[in-house]
Amino acid sequence: MDEIVSRTNLSSIDFAQGALLLVDKPQGWTSFDVVNKIRGTIRHVFNISKIKVGHAGTLDPMATGLLIICTGKWTTKLSEFQGLDKEYTGTMTLGATTASYDKETPEENLREYDHLSSLAIRDAAKTFIGEIDQIPPIYSAIKVEGRPLYKSARKGQEVEIASRRVVIHQFDIESFDLPDVHFNVTCSKGTYIRSLAHDVGQLLGCGAYLSALSRTKIGEYDVDDAWKLEELVQVMARK
Repeated sequence: MDEIVSRTNLSSIDFAQGALLLVDKPQGWTSFDVVNKIRGTIRHVFNISKIKVGHAGTLDPMATGLLIICTGKWTTKLSEFQGLDKEYTGTMTLGATTASYDKETPEENLREYDHLSSLAIRDAAKTFIGEIDQIPPIYSAIKVEGRPLYKSARKGQEVEIASRRVVIHQFDIESFDLPDVHFNVTCSKGTYIRSLAHDVGQLLGCGAYLSALSRTKIGEYDVDDAWKLEELVQVMARK
C-alpha cells in the first residue's frame, strides 16, 4: 500500500498534502497524546505551522496496538477507516468486576471462579458471536446530552446508557491461566471489548474485567507494519 508512510519513503512525504501512518500505541498514552506528539513533531521538523492530524478509532490508555493516523488532506478519509472491522488480543480476569470494566478502577464484587471449566468459559464466549446489543461502559467518552459519560462516572452520577448494536465476528478463547483468560476477537466498529469482558463475567456468574488489550488489525492494516511511536519521532527528527 503505497500511501502508507514507511521507513523508505518518510523523507519524501508531504504531510500537508496527506499521509497515512500506522502507529503502535504505547501503554499509558491516550490516542490524542499520540496525535499531539506526531502533530508537534511534524510542525517542528518539517517547518509546517498548521497541519491537520487525526486518528481513526480510539484506544483506551491501558491498551496498546494499532492506530491509523492521517495527516493533511488524508484526514477526510478517517471515517472510512473508522468503519473497518477491528481485531484484538486481550486478557480478561475472572472473579471480580470493576466500575470501568478494566484495571483503571479497583476490583469489587469478588466471587469464586475455580469451579468453571475451560469448556464452560469457551461456551460462554460463543454466545456473543453475531449481532448483539451492547451497553458501553460508563467510563467512556460517549456523550449523553452533550456530556461525556466518564465525567458523570467520576462524579458518581447515574446515567441511563442506551445499548448499541455491534457485531462479533470471531471470539476465540486462546488459553487459560486462571483467573486470567486470554482471547482473540474480531468485531465491528463501535464494539467495546471492556463491555464484552464484563458481559462474559456476568454470564458465567463470577464477574470479569478486561486486564490487557492490544489492537492487532484495522481492516487489512496490521500492527506488524506499524511504527513504534518513539522510533517514528526519532526518524522524523533526523530528516
